[in-house]
Amino acid sequence: QVQLVESGGGLVQAGDSLRLSCAASGRISSNYAWGWFRQAAGKEREIVGSISWNGHMIYYADAVKDRFIISSDNTKNTVYLQMNSLKPEDTAVYFCAISVGSGYYTRAPSYDFWGQGTRVTVSS
Repeated sequence: QVQLVESGGGLVQAGDSLRLSCAASGRISSNYAWGWFRQAAGKEREIVGSISWNGHMIYYADAVKDRFIISSDNTKNTVYLQMNSLKPEDTAVYFCAISVGSGYYTRAPSYDFWGQGTRVTVSS
């Protein structure tokens, strides 16, 4: 079993930056992919981005490309989501997830373990 804990959410103004962290503990395999998802009120959960275990493959959703940066530190079993130039439409609960396997994954069903989420609110 793997446990994921997100942190770093909060209330910010449009144009601000925020950095989310997600730390994993438990039985983590050697190859896995990290994913960040978000879910706004009344909407379905959507992919934000994903990074392969070695960091060589990274995917960003079009809505966050050029504004968000995903990075990972395997020595700490932690993934980060640096969010810049935040917009009100970025307001959502952000979730991190782990998928056992190589590469990166964009669909929620591909992920095996999920964090509890951290809320990000961007005011205009």
